[in-house]
Amino acid sequence: MGPEINIIGGTMEQSEINAYLAHGAKSYPGRNIARMDITLDGEYVDLQYHLSDQPFERIRRITGYLVGTMNKWNNAKRAEESDRVKHSCCG
Repeated sequence: MGPEINIIGGTMEQSEINAYLAHGAKSYPGRNIARMDITLDGEYVDLQYHLSDQPFERIRRITGYLVGTMNKWNNAKRAEESDRVKHSCCG
């Protein structure tokens, strides 16, 4: 199943919709388009791409090493991580 397409203010041929989807895929490589809103205003077209969420993996820096998960850490490393002061980015 492809992305949801919303056309506001008129109608459009499927070939033109496909061209706008191809443009979005080229503009956002590696991302999936979940929804595309096309607003028609006379000869003008406004495109709005809504991209799917991407998975995010947290990376930690502990004693100079960058790690993604703590599954291979010993008890001392786990204690060091839990004792760290957490700072917020937005305050």
